[in-house]
Formats: sequence, structure tokens, C-alpha cells
Amino acid sequence: MKPWIKRSLIGLAGVVIALGALASCGHRMYGGWHGNATPEQAAAWRSKMVDRVAGKLDLNAEQKARLAKLADALHNERMAVRGSGNPRAEFQSLFAGDKFDRTKAQALVQQKTDAVKSGSPDVIAALGDFYDDLNPAQQQKVRDFLQRRHGRHRG
Repeated sequence: MKPWIKRSLIGLAGVVIALGALASCGHRMYGGWHGNATPEQAAAWRSKMVDRVAGKLDLNAEQKARLAKLADALHNERMAVRGSGNPRAEFQSLFAGDKFDRTKAQALVQQKTDAVKSGSPDVIAALGDFYDDLNPAQQQKVRDFLQRRHGRHRG
């Protein structure tokens, strides 16, 4: 693969992960535990998601394991981008004084960017392993799903 294509794909994946992580931070999960899910609640939700996707794609045990690995990689990346503190409080602190804290804002952006850079290879590898292991009919179902969902947000 040509280097510029590889760099472009990695960069695109990083941007998608960052945007997805930021969008998921603002999304309210059902049941009232949105961003404050315990690790057990998050694992249960991921398990339900894996089971649902496995049913729709008729995955075998190995494919389901790869999907679970992808879900875990995405969760770990989201947690890395989110950070250990309260993202809303961190953002609000930029506006706490009479002047916008540009230095702190730049540090916050750098922290999020570093998290995406360090975690994106794992996510890309897990996604590639999952998708490449699907048979052509399953891959077509994934492409059809992505095409149908383009531009629409559920919830």
C-alpha cells in the first residue's frame, strides 16, 4: 500500500474516532446512566450490542469474539479520549475567568489528540480483523447498513 494512502486512512480513522468519542460524550444513554455508567453497566451494554449485531449478521463464534474485541477497543478509546475527569467541567473551566483560557484549551485539545493517536491503531486493527473475517454476504450487510444509516441519528 502506498504510504500516502496508508497515512490518509489512519488520519481519517483518527478523525472519525475523535468525532465519535466527542459525540458519544454528549449522547444520553437510556436508563439515566449516560456518561456515568459503571464498568459493569458498560460491559453489559456492549454485550447486548455484540449479541444484537451477531444475530443480524449471523456471526459464528470466532466472528463474534472479533466483534467483542472491536467493541472493547472502541470503549477503551472512548475512555482514553474522555479522560479521567469530568469532561463537562474541564470544558466549563475554560470559561471560568474573565478571559478564555487558551493555554488550557490547547492542552485539552493536545490531550485528546494524543489519546486518539495512541489508541487508533488498536481500533483500526480490531475493525480490520472483524471486517476481513466476514464472508462476502455479511460484508454486504454491513455496507447496506452503513448506506441506510447515512445522515440519520437514532435517539
